[in-house]
Amino acid sequence: MIDLRRVPDLWRRCDVTVRDFPFALLMAVISLLPAFHGKGTQVGDLPARPFDALALVVIALEGLPLAVRRRWPALCLALVSLGFALDQIRTYHAFAGTALPIALISAGAHLERHRRVTVVLLSAAYVPLAVALGRLGSTEGPEGFVVFYLLLVLAWGIGAWLRSTRAAEAERRRRVAEATRAAERTRIARELHDVVTHHVTAMVVQAEAARYLTAAPDRLDAALSAVTDTGRRAIADLRHLLDLLNPDHSDHSEVRMPSVGELRTLVEQTRLAGQPVEFAEEGSPAESAGSAEFVAYRVVQESLTNALKYAHGSQTEVRVRYGEKEIIVEVGTDGSGSPAGSPGGSGRGLAGLRERVETLGGEFNAGRRAGGGFIVRARIPAGSPS
Repeated sequence: MIDLRRVPDLWRRCDVTVRDFPFALLMAVISLLPAFHGKGTQVGDLPARPFDALALVVIALEGLPLAVRRRWPALCLALVSLGFALDQIRTYHAFAGTALPIALISAGAHLERHRRVTVVLLSAAYVPLAVALGRLGSTEGPEGFVVFYLLLVLAWGIGAWLRSTRAAEAERRRRVAEATRAAERTRIARELHDVVTHHVTAMVVQAEAARYLTAAPDRLDAALSAVTDTGRRAIADLRHLLDLLNPDHSDHSEVRMPSVGELRTLVEQTRLAGQPVEFAEEGSPAESAGSAEFVAYRVVQESLTNALKYAHGSQTEVRVRYGEKEIIVEVGTDGSGSPAGSPGGSGRGLAGLRERVETLGGEFNAGRRAGGGFIVRARIPAGSPS
């Protein structure tokens, strides 16, 4: 048995011609009913005549082409116009004659090429039709033919308006999609920068230090173990990040995102890389801190990474204060260190931090201290949803 709940979905999957055919058939069938004889669109004010064999051809020409009004709008309009002209000349005035404005609207909305040529040809064809109806004894008068022509122009204009509206909506969606993709690329680049740069910088610094420990096997072994541990953490963090970015990942709730609860681990890793760090916390994170905790972690992480790069060996202070509605982070160096042998920065780190903090409505500042060194300050509003 066919599941009735799937019928609408199956119908939407059908070709547009198949979906338009029932309406075209209905138009033709209604025209054949006696009650609708002479009830169609007419111009010329001539009396209707009874249907004959030719009337069936005229009704078919007027109604059935509506099945292709979206697939081949030019063909539909040409056939319907021909049927309408025969209908008016033979004075059947079939109900299917109302298909002409429908065909005009569809052509105005869906015709992509030769639009102006189509308008000119139809306008030119309307003149001999009006002349022929006049010779047949039409009492319409010139003004009546002009009004009918303007109504046809209105139908085309409605279709053209629908087309422009659809095009504007498509362009809006394209721009939104591009902006979304750009934002996603920026987010991915920022996350990769935060994860990779911190660990790789620590590994480079640790490896550089190990070069001078060949005479002290115990210390060399500890340094190499630190490099290994840092590499493993980098791989683990990258896996978590890739899980987060993978759209096919079945359970994103399992993806771990760092928070302020892991700051002590982060500080200890930085100390193992050879950076003296003093860490202090005041208060406790609010239960609804949400994204603020993640951003606070990234601020500390990037600041410590920069300390390792540009002020290796400098006394570094990390202070985090938790309030009811905000988290205050300060990371500073005293300027006594020296640049490590790590790759230079791209400037993306601090810019990314500023963007993260300001997105949550916070404040971010980074710059040199008056007495030497560098300091990063961030005020991050808490309570934002994750």
